[in-house]
Amino acid sequence: MSVYAEERRADRAADAEQRRIDAAATEARRVEREKAADERAARLAEQRRADRVRAREERAGLRAERRAARGAALTPGNVYRKGTLALVTASALGSLPAQVLHFVGISRMLLPLPLAIEGAAWVMAAGVAYADERHLPGWVRWSLRLLVLAAAGFAASINYTYGLHLPGLSATDRQAAGIGLAAVTLLGPVLFEIRQWVTTLSADTNSPEERARRRHDRLRRRQHRAIAQLADRFVSAAPFGQLDFETAFAHAWEIETGTDTPGMTPRLHERAARSAAALAHAQRTVIDPAPPRRRIGNLFRRRPVALPTPTPNQYESAETYVNRSTADLGVSAPAPITPAPATAALPAGPGVSLVKSTDRAPVGAVAAESTRPRRATGRVPEAARSSRPNRTAEELLTEARKATKKWSDRELTAEGIRKAVHTSPAKARVLRGTLRAERAAAREAAKQATQAAGTGEAGA
Repeated sequence: MSVYAEERRADRAADAEQRRIDAAATEARRVEREKAADERAARLAEQRRADRVRAREERAGLRAERRAARGAALTPGNVYRKGTLALVTASALGSLPAQVLHFVGISRMLLPLPLAIEGAAWVMAAGVAYADERHLPGWVRWSLRLLVLAAAGFAASINYTYGLHLPGLSATDRQAAGIGLAAVTLLGPVLFEIRQWVTTLSADTNSPEERARRRHDRLRRRQHRAIAQLADRFVSAAPFGQLDFETAFAHAWEIETGTDTPGMTPRLHERAARSAAALAHAQRTVIDPAPPRRRIGNLFRRRPVALPTPTPNQYESAETYVNRSTADLGVSAPAPITPAPATAALPAGPGVSLVKSTDRAPVGAVAAESTRPRRATGRVPEAARSSRPNRTAEELLTEARKATKKWSDRELTAEGIRKAVHTSPAKARVLRGTLRAERAAAREAAKQATQAAGTGEAGA
């Protein structure tokens, strides 16, 4: 009996433990379900909150877009364009019925005539807009405008006649009706043409730099017409896109004026040279201090001022500057060096006092002598010119090498060489080309030598 009782107690204890475990598991599942339900409810609430926020933002965005659209639609440009179209439509609706009634009253067969007249005016007006869009020549647009004016004027005359013959109105009312119908007929095409004109002017979106560039091009073509035409010929002769106008203009300037500096001409070069010589002379000329004054017959004497001796090329004519050729541009072969004409060397006279004597000159006195040479009043004849040895091309090239040994490539110009070796402009250009070629060959040889030395070191 005791064994059975113990087994029963053990069974009841096991059953109780199992029920406790089952109850704990059931409670745990309930807690998990409630927790999952709470989390789901929280997620749904968060989602609904986010949806409400997003909906509010979308509504605010739509309202902002509508406000922006209304603001964009109410800009002066849109109001002008849409208002003009509305007035044009009202003009067509006001003028077309009167024309239809006028022609139908004559005959029903004339019904297409008012449609053709009114349609011709509006089609030609649209043609003007198309010509402006395609940037067609001006005569095309003005021809279309004349056609618009002719069609609209004819329609206005028809409406004016119809208004004058309206029945049941006084003379004043009939005249007002005729003028109103004619005005509304002309109002539509005129307003449309003004709208197209304003739109074309406002479509110019070029920057101030572009407008300044166009003004500069017009000014340059007006002031340098011959050079611009020569540059245009260069551009048209070259293959398309290989020669720009600026390069062609620089070549044309050098051909026409003989100088490679834009804006400079032989006359300006000559004036600059004379100004520089005058300035140098003014800086070099210093009046010597006066010696102790001695009273000799109420006359104070000073030492004569030494004047510079004129250079051989000082009175060279400006014609030698404009005698240019196209040798610098490679258009033709360089002219051979020919002997330069000798320059007349005028003899210098003795010095003269700057203070004129007040004493009576004795009988047989000679005229005062001056250190300034007498300037020739015209071209000195060949027979009166002093002989000068002619230099060969090699001698000129040697002198040019010595004179330009320390010059930079920028300073190596035909004008500078001409002044340095005292030769003609044509010979100076040939010398410039030769010296530039020699410098380029020297630089190329030095570059090759450097590369060869670098290659030898790398091999070693």
